[in-house]
Amino acid sequence: MFDSKEHSHTRLNILTGDWILVSPHRMKRPWQGKVETVPADNRPSYDPTCYLCPGNKRSDGSMNPAYADAYVFTNDFSALLPETPDGGENDQGLLISKSETGICKVICFSPDHSLTLPVMQEEAIVKVIHLWKKEFKELSENKHIRYIQIFENKGEIMGCSNPHPHGQIWASSSLPLELTKETTQQKKYFAQHGKSLLSAYLDLELEKKERIVVENEHFVALVPYWAVWPYETMIISKRQVQTILQFTPEEEKAFASILKQLTTKYDNLFNISFPYSGGMHQAPVNDGEDHAEWHWHMHFYPPLLRSATVKKFMVGYEMLANPQRDITPEAAAATLQQLPNVHYTLK
Repeated sequence: MFDSKEHSHTRLNILTGDWILVSPHRMKRPWQGKVETVPADNRPSYDPTCYLCPGNKRSDGSMNPAYADAYVFTNDFSALLPETPDGGENDQGLLISKSETGICKVICFSPDHSLTLPVMQEEAIVKVIHLWKKEFKELSENKHIRYIQIFENKGEIMGCSNPHPHGQIWASSSLPLELTKETTQQKKYFAQHGKSLLSAYLDLELEKKERIVVENEHFVALVPYWAVWPYETMIISKRQVQTILQFTPEEEKAFASILKQLTTKYDNLFNISFPYSGGMHQAPVNDGEDHAEWHWHMHFYPPLLRSATVKKFMVGYEMLANPQRDITPEAAAATLQQLPNVHYTLK
């Protein structure tokens, strides 16, 4: 008899339409591959050589103010620039390009160089949320912008170039690939059922309680049924909203709380400052649509598999065919759920 805990199978990502191969029996194989070096986590509260600390000079020569809370500035090395001229090429329908404009921001979560989200006070995280909302509102008022991506790369293993607690916002003049997929899938479901895709999915997850990690009055953090990364999670708002601008003060506090709890569990998994790429997905802007189908959510993609030193690589079959995972989402959720909410450094 088929058993999803033991046998290979594929799962559909209802948000993108992509399929994922799950191979739970592979967790029994011995590991003789690459072992990562765990970086020391002994940063001072202030680093005079850090480009992001208050009062320091950045790499382009600009000076940071002596900021006391969350602080934002335009990225000194932006991937998207507002002054890019219109243009592109189309050579016989084979060589096709088009210009892309946009704005990139950096958000320092705290003036304290040594902190990360799980060890910040919830009140300080609420201030980060306020700054996210402020930036989203201002960027969405730029009629050239179609999408605003708020995200954080945490840890050296995720390519983070500076250990100071910070995230980024990239606002682009077109809709990126993953958001195009998610918009299409959510529109399809809403047209058929008159309800948001993630509202229906969340109702089912709350009924089954197999993949829930953390829950409060306004948000749920869970391991998606279709998760690719070993300890991938997603935060979904219980109330359907299209963007972060619609969060009430109570929801802001609940969001800060669940962010802190989830990232604390991540750190407690292997007793390290846990690396990940995390970011919000929310409705496009300035495209003439109200996007009644859209439901705000936040993805977390951590790269660690068996321990702090064993990384999940996306290679071979994952690059050439489709994503694959070993540990089941249910097993990952059970592991994360039972971890304490008190950070391991405070025990």
